[in-house]
Amino acid sequence: MQKVAVVQAAAIPFDAEASAAKAVGLMAEAAAAGATLAVFPEAFLGGYPKGSAFGAPVGIRTPEGREQYRRYADAAVALDGPEIVRLCEASREHGLAIVIGVIERAGGTLYCTAVMIHPDEGVAGIHRKLMPTGGERVVWGFGDGSTLDTMQTSAGRVGTVICWENYMPLLRQAMYAKGVELYCTPTADDRPTWAATVTHIALEGRTHVLSACQFLTRDAFPDDHPFDEEPPGGDIVMRGGSMIVAPSGAVLAGPVFDEEAILYAEIDPADRTRGHLDFDAVGHYARPDVFELRVNTRAQHAVSFE
Repeated sequence: MQKVAVVQAAAIPFDAEASAAKAVGLMAEAAAAGATLAVFPEAFLGGYPKGSAFGAPVGIRTPEGREQYRRYADAAVALDGPEIVRLCEASREHGLAIVIGVIERAGGTLYCTAVMIHPDEGVAGIHRKLMPTGGERVVWGFGDGSTLDTMQTSAGRVGTVICWENYMPLLRQAMYAKGVELYCTPTADDRPTWAATVTHIALEGRTHVLSACQFLTRDAFPDDHPFDEEPPGGDIVMRGGSMIVAPSGAVLAGPVFDEEAILYAEIDPADRTRGHLDFDAVGHYARPDVFELRVNTRAQHAVSFE
């Protein structure tokens, strides 16, 4: 048996250093409780700008929106930056592997990225969100197939799919083919319906699913932060809804709403094998004579110097 954790907590918007410090404290708490893996929400470093339009309606860009984007970009992190180094040090100190959502700055583009950190290896893998959803495309670039990384941990092989990417059936199939045993879903989806999504993934992939969302309130943001659309929850910007689900579809922890919490579950890695008795989406239940998926894992570059 292995103990795993899902962290439901608020980021510090526009302050990656403070968010990293908060993450380090939560890592220590999870490790003290016996967890060997902890999953943090989407955009925990850098922040998720829910309700913001960045002054970019169709055909128009405003000076105020550009300034808002500048502040957001300044709060993003580099993958070799001090915030990630600090998380790697905490991972090594506590013997705790983590998956954490960050806003990554690479050149002039921001990416919604999940970083996988191993106690012995440091950054063991990343995944850039392939398909930002709706207005996210204004501020985030598109990932490519070169970042479908996995990380081997004592609890099993970890893979990460971010938020509504989980509605992309071919991406899910690719992750199952990579042998993911702990399917991590950092998300900003705090709807009650999200529980049905992660339960389906657990059953479809015969994998444990660890879903982490922020509990975030309006007062976490600077006073001058514009909410161009009023959040449905009013002063509660994100309600949480984090949970852990077994390969059988049984809910092991959560969903928890309207508070910060660390969710724990004791998992049996052999449950995945038991589940494959009657279903393996990329094995004996697949029909490669009828369906075939090809995955392009080459990094895509706008400019190549040869």
